[in-house]
Amino acid sequence: LLQGKLFDSTITDEGTWTLEDRKLIRIVLMKTNRDAGNCWTSLLENEYAADPWVQDQMQRKLTLERFQREAKLSIKLFSYLHQNPGFDFSGAEISGNYSKGGPDFSSLEK
Repeated sequence: LLQGKLFDSTITDEGTWTLEDRKLIRIVLMKTNRDAGNCWTSLLENEYAADPWVQDQMQRKLTLERFQREAKLSIKLFSYLHQNPGFDFSGAEISGNYSKGGPDFSSLEK
């Protein structure tokens, strides 16, 4: 089916596959590193590259996931979460340059 080296590592116990309609094999892999700045450019090294639009959409999704985690974990960054526990980035849209995981807010956490 596929031959080659994965672009990066995955969590072996989290991978699954299913056969759908007796003609489609769906493979789900869980990446070891799901940081927003670690968006795979292809499934295998130098093969099955995502087109630029798909790559952009994947980067957006990972960046929004990162913002969601940071909103839940960083009281300094989003101090009003205690007054607004329903604050949620899951339906948010972002624009701009979020290559390598988007803006770096780590300096604000000090």
